[in-house]
Amino acid sequence: MSRIVRPLDRYVFWEWWKIFVVTALGFPLLVIIIDITDHLDTYLSRNLPRADIAMSYLYWLPDSMFMVLPAAVLFATVFSIGAFTRHSEITAAKASGISFYRLVMPVLLGAIIACGLDLALGEVVPITNVKRAELLEEKKFKTGTVRYNFAFAGEYGRVYKIQLLDTDKGSLDRVQVERRGNGESYPSYLLTARQASFVQARTPTGAPHWELTQGELDVMPDSSQVFSMSFDKMLDKHFTERPTDMMAKPRAPQEMRYEELTRLIAALERSGVDANLLRVERALKLAIPVTCIIIALFGAPLATSTQRGGAAYGIGISLATTIVFLMLIQLTKAIGGKGLIPPDYAAWVPGALFGAIGLVLMARVRT
Repeated sequence: MSRIVRPLDRYVFWEWWKIFVVTALGFPLLVIIIDITDHLDTYLSRNLPRADIAMSYLYWLPDSMFMVLPAAVLFATVFSIGAFTRHSEITAAKASGISFYRLVMPVLLGAIIACGLDLALGEVVPITNVKRAELLEEKKFKTGTVRYNFAFAGEYGRVYKIQLLDTDKGSLDRVQVERRGNGESYPSYLLTARQASFVQARTPTGAPHWELTQGELDVMPDSSQVFSMSFDKMLDKHFTERPTDMMAKPRAPQEMRYEELTRLIAALERSGVDANLLRVERALKLAIPVTCIIIALFGAPLATSTQRGGAAYGIGISLATTIVFLMLIQLTKAIGGKGLIPPDYAAWVPGALFGAIGLVLMARVRT
């Protein structure tokens, strides 16, 4: 093991890791400070406890870190490799028979760790965002009494599509409930109803629910079997969302886990709705973490040129690259959302572009 991991590897990794941690935490903290400046008066006007406001920003940290980690990898790579270049440490390593490719292996290892961390953040963010919204009482301060043609993912793996919601009447028109199953013990089903009425709990221990009328239930244990039944009235004990809960703004794709987003996309496409933009957002949940590795391949050879301009040159390269990357993300969202290129591939275009440039730079670097 000692032959594989050398003292130089530990030194390179530690120098890279220090910059990465500072950047990965520093950028989100800066975003939080800006948000506090903009919204603190709003939160205080709601008479929210200061402890809840502070905790809400702690819950927001994973969300603000998700997009930042590739930039943090870039900053750590450019500044660490740039410092080694300016102090002639890379030259000394080459004189000792260690190639540039071998020298940057600890940096690539750090980028792989960052990729795994970003993938985990992508699954944690929806959970922490819900907690944050609860602390800030976002649902309580939403306005409006009518909502048209919307879909949302509920509990128990169910996806709801509703034509009309009226919170004053506590009613729904044209309701469709879909659940994706996995076999006879947990079958898929499609529930449709002409109308639904919200029923408050009649006892202290009872739960609110919806009463569906004039509908049909199709149960599908597998692809070859369908069991159908019609009904005049049905009580859905799993449909417990209150009318005011459904008036809230639909969760953004960034606030949905990968599987939840997949179910929503499938349900929307089965109903004929264009889900290209959601497909791009789903692909970004994988593409952005993988960019951590690609950006390290791009930044390592680029950093060897920072000797000419020092730290200021490194900052300029990192900021410019980050801005270009974010612009490409927005551009590919628009292109993929319009279907000009396959939406599942659109999210990978920025990474592919930077990866190609990184391979060219790696091939040209002096080893």
